[in-house]
Amino acid sequence: MLPPQVSPPEFALTEAAPSRGAGVGVVAVPVLPGEDGPVLGPGADALLEDLDIDLLEVLSVAGSTGAVGEVTPVPVAVAPAGVAFELVLLVGVGAADPTDLRRAGAALARRTSDLDAVATSLPATADDEGLIAFVEGVVLGSFGFQLRSTGPKRRPVRRVVLSGVVPDDPQVLDRALALAGAGWRSRTLSTVPSNIKNPPWLAAQAEQVAESAGLAVRVWDERKLERDGFGGILAVGRASAEPPRFVRLDYRPARGARKAPHVVLVGKGITFDSGGLSIKPGAAMVNMKRDMTGAAVVLAVMGALRDLGCPIRVTGLLCVAENVIDGDALRPGDVIRHYGGRSTEVNNTDAEGRLVLADGLAYAVDQLEPDVLVDVATLTGAVKIALGLHIGGLFCTDDSVAAKVLAAGAAAGEPLWRMPLSAEYEDGLASKVADAINAPSRAPAISAALFLQHFTGGVPWVHLDIASVGDAPEDDHEWTAGPTGFGPRLLLRWLCGPDPLASAVQR
Repeated sequence: MLPPQVSPPEFALTEAAPSRGAGVGVVAVPVLPGEDGPVLGPGADALLEDLDIDLLEVLSVAGSTGAVGEVTPVPVAVAPAGVAFELVLLVGVGAADPTDLRRAGAALARRTSDLDAVATSLPATADDEGLIAFVEGVVLGSFGFQLRSTGPKRRPVRRVVLSGVVPDDPQVLDRALALAGAGWRSRTLSTVPSNIKNPPWLAAQAEQVAESAGLAVRVWDERKLERDGFGGILAVGRASAEPPRFVRLDYRPARGARKAPHVVLVGKGITFDSGGLSIKPGAAMVNMKRDMTGAAVVLAVMGALRDLGCPIRVTGLLCVAENVIDGDALRPGDVIRHYGGRSTEVNNTDAEGRLVLADGLAYAVDQLEPDVLVDVATLTGAVKIALGLHIGGLFCTDDSVAAKVLAAGAAAGEPLWRMPLSAEYEDGLASKVADAINAPSRAPAISAALFLQHFTGGVPWVHLDIASVGDAPEDDHEWTAGPTGFGPRLLLRWLCGPDPLASAVQR
């Protein structure tokens, strides 16, 4: 059982200038770069009328330029009559595009933690997409998780008033909060320590999400997994005192469900990864509580679909196990049989994620008739070598779907880079005794994708290897140090956007 955690800020919209609201002690207005120095943005005119302070001179003395994330505080030492706020924050918004507004929102969140309320006109510099990005930045920049006996060290600002903002879409704030909330949920699940977060616990979390989000849910325990032939999940999880689970969640749109296209999401849910008998070095185990990020992403997506009015059918599959060691642990050289009958010779027990995903993908093809398959996993260290710490890896068999997912990632601030599914490395999967080995020695990220492709049944398929972006080493804009939960916002933008499956469904 988790102790109470901090909650994201509450939000409200008003057309009034930020300095004209009641009950707010802090006012934040945007600063943009200009050819002759920084320029004050929306909300500043009313603020200048209310205060006898030369804010441009303050910016000049502070050396502020309007670069994104700059925060220049201006205390209101002697408030004029009718002024209730005590602090002005001049916040750089850079180009005021969605990326910069997301980052400015995170900077504002960090500067206002532990405060009661802030009124800000920062998103008044942009359209609805900018407002969404700003809210995402504030929420995710506020993220916290703690198990201290004394409670959290800091709390997010309780209330954020978005001032001078008149959205084109009256539901845009609800949409922003659903997207940001999915990121918060994914990050929270990825951060929970593994002595709490075992496979039955994660399955129970899925059941709670299903109840609150109106999803159908089904859970396979170890007996049902054995009955139905989920050999990969069982093999990886058999050494743990906490048995594995497989979870299915189903979302159907309110209208047109019978004819709606169908996407199946499959998430890797290794609640702790020691590497098994192919044991990891100690330092490499420290962050392995987050090796279930793929499952966390899928669960967060499923929980937000109804709030976003997703027009297509979506099924989420969570492949959940703990990869540890005891006398019955999976051994190098063992041959396992996956759902559907394909066999794998295990030459590395630390390449376990693909073993559980294979079962989920094969089940999806056999039982669900998907139009597109997607798997999400912190799968290979190799993708981190290729892409660094800020970009996830995308493998895809459909060019149109790949383009849409890449665009969604760019819009969400969860960027991807498309990697090659090169058949040149297919011979590395060869086994003398089984259909394949699980860990070829060449091109590890590509070979892992090629291994999984054999379980996709020729269905258009997206493979997201997010090991590169699974952890943030330090606070960086909307990312807070620790597990990132990277992925739900990009998937939701794709799934809930226009014609996400146009080319795949037409085939």
